Amino acid sequence: MKNRCSALQVANDVTLYHVGPALDHGPLPSLFYFAISGPDSLCLDPYNQIVQFLAGHMIRIFSMTLPGHENGLPAEGAMKIWAEDFLKGRNCIETFLQTLDQAIDFAIREKFVDPTKLACAGLSRGGFIASHLAARDTRFRYLLFFSPLTKLSAIKEFKGHPNLALASQLDVIHLADSISDRHIRLYIGNDDTRVGTRHCFDYAMKIVEKKKTRSAHVELVIYPSIGQMGHGTPPEIFSLGADWIRTLLLQ
Repeated sequence: MKNRCSALQVANDVTLYHVGPALDHGPLPSLFYFAISGPDSLCLDPYNQIVQFLAGHMIRIFSMTLPGHENGLPAEGAMKIWAEDFLKGRNCIETFLQTLDQAIDFAIREKFVDPTKLACAGLSRGGFIASHLAARDTRFRYLLFFSPLTKLSAIKEFKGHPNLALASQLDVIHLADSISDRHIRLYIGNDDTRVGTRHCFDYAMKIVEKKKTRSAHVELVIYPSIGQMGHGTPPEIFSLGADWIRTLLLQ
């Protein structure tokens, strides 16, 4: 099932997509959510299930098209595109994050977003992006991850990669100290062989280790794996995550 979302032109080559309350309601609590392309992250089932569960609440949800998902490229080939970019010495992740910074500043400047009520979330590779976004932007206080890619250097597309060093530098475990003061929840299947259950566990434990105050909450929820390579996320998990993020954003 595919619903409709709206597009905001931030710059000539930067498009921010959104669903939720009309923009003329003024700044509202907002979630930046990443999965695949911007429109499909917000509008295509099952990738948009968190969006479905948040429908009807005064929360705006924004997204952008992840690297390797532009122009209708198949989602299953995106990680290969990342690996090819790294081989050419291009850091497509940093380039995307700089564009994302620009889009977030635009949304705040235009008073679409309440900067004191900001969350980010991601599914699989979108969780990888959300981690990097939160690490560079402290305005994101609430972080939600579904089956997140946490160790880029360990997935099959990067095994034996000539530029493995760059991938290793981007592994999100290195970001633990930067996000240890946030409210964080991670969901992962108990036998996810695509992104690695153990890698997600290690990431969560590293954040706990770096946590400076007891007011920062870190939760890891492990559920029975489903789907190909155990990498699926069932609707009930999306529902739980949506309830959690809604409670925090609307408190």
